[in-house]
Amino acid sequence: MANKAQQPPHLHLAEVTASQFLDIWKHFDSDGNGYIEGKELENFFKELEMARRGAGVDPTNPTFREKMKEFMQKFDKNKDGRIEMSELAQILPTEENFLLCFRQFVSSSAEFMAAWRRYDTDRSGYIEANELKGFLSDLLEKANRHYDEQKLQEYTQTILKMFDLNGDGKLGLSEMASENYNHDVFGDSFQDGNGYIDEQELDALLRDLYQKNKKEVDPTNLSGYKQSIMSLSDGGKLYRGELEIVLCREPIV
Repeated sequence: MANKAQQPPHLHLAEVTASQFLDIWKHFDSDGNGYIEGKELENFFKELEMARRGAGVDPTNPTFREKMKEFMQKFDKNKDGRIEMSELAQILPTEENFLLCFRQFVSSSAEFMAAWRRYDTDRSGYIEANELKGFLSDLLEKANRHYDEQKLQEYTQTILKMFDLNGDGKLGLSEMASENYNHDVFGDSFQDGNGYIDEQELDALLRDLYQKNKKEVDPTNLSGYKQSIMSLSDGGKLYRGELEIVLCREPIV
């Protein structure tokens, strides 16, 4: 959680790096829910105004509220009344949007899974920190982004700082899926202990999800979604961490 006495980081800079961008995000997203909202949003706008004007601002002043309203109209693209990471990247003078590039890569399930499996050879759902550099290097080349060794090292540390929630120095699929992801959703799907789910088990899982969400099962939609998920499998096997990523990024039920 952010220290309220601590000076907000980097807002005065003409340009921020990926690492500095993450520092800013973590400072203002103090509850770690993936959004800057409510009091966090007010604090962010106040500190941003102070950094840009070089003078104090009064949040109780009606002019402050009006400016904040205009600010949100401009940058809150999905109009949900809060700022998410992609919107913050449009607000701050970022050197480059590596973190957005990484999130978009995670969201492109097929490409992401293919790249992940090149490094997670034992299907443990983790890749080690030293392998992460190679993984990110592949990502950057695919995105046609220039980088040097120093920048690659910074990116590696930034991604670990962002997603290595348990501090074990490894990047896990489950950690990237979502901090708020409901891992109980799988029920007994992995109870046989083999660590993966096949097409028959996936069918049962999806039907359970429909039932839990009180939605009528549409056989056509169910079949199409099942085929879409299994197309990402490794020889008909989809491991737990891989399935979490898919369901988190492409929710249907």
